[in-house]
Amino acid sequence: MKIIIAVFMTWFLFPLLVNGQKKTYRFDKNGISREVLDNYLERAVTMVYLLIPENPEGSRLYPYHADDIRLVKNIGAKFIGRAIYRWGGESLLNKPSFWDSARSIIRRLHEFDPDIIFQGCLFEIITQEANQISIPAWVFKAFGLSAISRHFSYEAMLNKQGKFVDHWQKGSSVPDISEQETQLWFYFLACSYIDLGCEAFHLGQVELIGMNDPQKSSWAKVISMIRHYANKHARRHWVLLDAHVPNGGMLKDNKSLLDFNSFPLRIKAIPEKPYEGKLQVNYLDGIYTKSKGGFSPSGWSCDHLPYLVEFDNFGRGKTPNIADTTSFFVWGWDEISWFSLQSAAYRNNWLKYAFNWIKQTDAVGHLEMPGTRMISCPNESQGSYRANTRTPACLIGYSQEETIKLLWESPDRTDQRK
Repeated sequence: MKIIIAVFMTWFLFPLLVNGQKKTYRFDKNGISREVLDNYLERAVTMVYLLIPENPEGSRLYPYHADDIRLVKNIGAKFIGRAIYRWGGESLLNKPSFWDSARSIIRRLHEFDPDIIFQGCLFEIITQEANQISIPAWVFKAFGLSAISRHFSYEAMLNKQGKFVDHWQKGSSVPDISEQETQLWFYFLACSYIDLGCEAFHLGQVELIGMNDPQKSSWAKVISMIRHYANKHARRHWVLLDAHVPNGGMLKDNKSLLDFNSFPLRIKAIPEKPYEGKLQVNYLDGIYTKSKGGFSPSGWSCDHLPYLVEFDNFGRGKTPNIADTTSFFVWGWDEISWFSLQSAAYRNNWLKYAFNWIKQTDAVGHLEMPGTRMISCPNESQGSYRANTRTPACLIGYSQEETIKLLWESPDRTDQRK
């Protein structure tokens, strides 16, 4: 009898006691509750390239998938940010290994924890490689168009007035969401990633992509179509959408098109303390205390929509290692590169500082932990930062893994949500 009771208690209580957290991660086609959304955002980690093949032809090597998967399990991550990260390189979508690798890793981690959410990226970039990708008949059908045999057209996704054309480099531009071809492209990507098992999408710099969509009508159309597809095909029939929102949100008629907002950390250099940085309300365009509210896609209302802040990557400034408090570059570097240049002790202490500062400053904010991200500073870690504990299994780890785990297992914040 004791054995039967023990088995029952384990089965019943285990989902509530993982890592000591009595939290729920359940949602369905009707949306996600505020509580569950906060639970996911509180355990969000950036894992760039996690779902990219370890050795895609003509691309970089990503030889630490096994240790990355181990890290995800060890820290108890629930939201895997930027798991499918592809900046350009559209031809990769023609390689079966791209889809097979992603599907395999998603399956393995869902066997460990079925609640984990994987995020795909729909970025503010399109290159001429898109001309190599065939448009499936189901994409045409969704838009009420006759299916014809053709590839996506890079030129057809560009702004007709030339805005942001060749913005990144020649043949690499910002797609215009008001163009039907761009809508076809984003719908194709999102639905294909949903079929893999992704349940979240980062929409990148939506203001750039929405350069010709001031009323957000085109964005609303595409997002509605993605949600409709998810309602029928996603694992739990709902997807979480976010984007970088320089104006604090993405509202249309007092309704947020996004489930949550996101933005870079916006770290401010401390000139009198070489190479140190801090967070500050009203510094540059930081989102702290400025996340706009309204009605969420799930139907609940709030004064301020929950948001994530992340260690962004965007290269190096013109004056590396110089403090300029008027620049997005902290000590001349993007945020994750600056972070990687610090000592292990400073990195761990700074994570604790940022985690607690956000809790105390803005109750709707959440720190997206740095798991894996590319860096642009001098390094011996294959151009990437990894939070992994440095071991023979990951010789380029920066060793923030246990600090992340400790912070996530700390007592919950006082509920001050509004």
